Order: sequence, then C-alpha cells, then structure tokens
Amino acid sequence: MSATLTERYISATIRSLPAESQEDVRAELAASIADAVEARTEQGEDPEAAEREVLTGLGDPAVLAAGYADRPLHLLGPRHYLTWRRLLILLLWIVPACAFVGVGLSQALIGADGGTIIGQAISTALTAAVHVAFWTTLVFVILERTGADAAETWSVEDLPEPKESGTGRADLIASLVFLGLVLAALGWDRLIGLVRVEGDWLPALHPGLWPLWTLLLVAIVLAEMVHAIVLHARGRWSTGLAVANTVLALLFAGWALALFANDLLLSPELLQLAHTSGDIDAQSMHTLGVILVVSILAVAAWDVVDGWLKTLRDRRR
Repeated sequence: MSATLTERYISATIRSLPAESQEDVRAELAASIADAVEARTEQGEDPEAAEREVLTGLGDPAVLAAGYADRPLHLLGPRHYLTWRRLLILLLWIVPACAFVGVGLSQALIGADGGTIIGQAISTALTAAVHVAFWTTLVFVILERTGADAAETWSVEDLPEPKESGTGRADLIASLVFLGLVLAALGWDRLIGLVRVEGDWLPALHPGLWPLWTLLLVAIVLAEMVHAIVLHARGRWSTGLAVANTVLALLFAGWALALFANDLLLSPELLQLAHTSGDIDAQSMHTLGVILVVSILAVAAWDVVDGWLKTLRDRRR
C-alpha cells in the first residue's frame, strides 16, 4: 500500500533530523496536519484537496526541518554580513593591487617583456582576489556555524564625518594653479630647460616631443582644467564627470608610457649625463625606469579610483 501524502511529507521532514528527535517531531507534525485537514473538511472541503492545501502551506520539508533543528539556511546571516562585507571590500582594494604591483615590478626588474609583465601581474592579481574572497568568506561561515560573535558593536561615535568631495573653490584654485604650473614647466623646458647642470640648462623631456606629443599633453592638461571648472560649477561629482576623469587619466598614462616604451619621454642628454657623471649603470637605469612606470600607473589608477569614490559618495548625499 502506497504511503499517503502526509506520511511522505513527514518522512521527508524528519529524515535529516537527529534520531532522538524524529519521533517527537513526527507525532507533533502528524497531529498538526490532521487538525488542519479536519478544520478544512468541516467547512465542506474535499479531504484530498484539503490535505494537499495543508501540506502546500507548510512548504518545503527541508525548510521545515531546518526550523525544527534550528539550522540556518543561509551562508552568512545578518549578524556577520556587514562585518564580512566591509572586511572583504577593504582586502579586495589592497591585496590584489599589491600583488599586481609586486609581480609587475619583479617581472620588470628581471627584464621580462611588456606582455609578460602585464599578463603575470593581472593573473596574480585575479588569483589573489579569488583567494581573498574565498578564505575571508570561509572564516565568516565558520564563525556563523559555530555561533562565535565577531560582529562589530555599533555606537554613535561610529557615525562618519561629512567629507568634502573636492568641488569647492579652494579645490578649483588648487587644480588650476597646479595645471598652470604644468603648462609653464612644459614651456620652460621647451625654451630653456628644467635641469641646471654646471651652469647649463638641459631639457628634462625629449626634444622629439615637439610639436605633436607636446601639444597632445597640453590638450590633456587643458581638458583637465575644463573638467575642474565644470566640476566646480556643478558642485558635485556625477557619472559623466567620473568617466571623463577616467578617460583623461588613461590618456595621460598612455601618453607617458607610449613615449617611455619608445625612449622618447626623457631627454637623451639628461640620461647620458646621469649615466656618465652620475655613475649609474645600465641595471640601475632599468630599475629607475621601472619605478617611473609604476609611479605613472599608480598616479593614474589613484586618480581614477578617487573620482569614482567621490561620485559614489555624492550619490549618497
């Protein structure tokens, strides 16, 4: 004889429970279902239909069993979720970036080609991100299952102070002054030179940059000025301004790295002087070049990240 729907439902519910509690749950659940079915049949409902409706209302037996066993059906509950999320975001900002820079720098120092440097750095950064996400989550899952309390205790002292998003008049003036000095330095380097050695002025940038590459840099600087003025006029960051800031940062990084890769960024006279008079060997020059590349990438990356963080901050205001 085939089992009834109620018997099948009860069996599915208690099979994952500890043996010592199965019979108690069986009796309690059978009585509860019988009472609910009886209440429906007394109102004229068909017994089979009433049984189906009652069991459907009770829901998935696995969920019901978890309730009896006081077993959570989530990976991370609300007690640990915010702490896990804050820590994970912080680590994902720091660890992959450090891995990217460290591996890229080490590959560059051993003389690897550009493709190898980028490939190894990206691969290591992605691997680091996966490990950070997995192990951080695993630790909090263990805390969740063991009932340990690792949640932060909140108080009013934790309320964040309002932060400026870099749209004030002082920020505008500082940006315009700095960018103006960049333009002045470009002109001075072109006409006279920025480096004074034994009474003579030497250009810091390669003479071959003029006119195309120099004018391209001037255009980027002027675009940065326009961006700063528009940002001040609007009074807050927006997605469009963040995208424009990202494009400008990438243009500058691309400009500098393309010239550096083709030995067209720094003045050959200056490099030769550093090599001969400064007693800097080829390996040291290579190391300094790597540091310069990393610095350019770091400045561009920070500019991009800073713009998007300010955009997100202004959205919440």
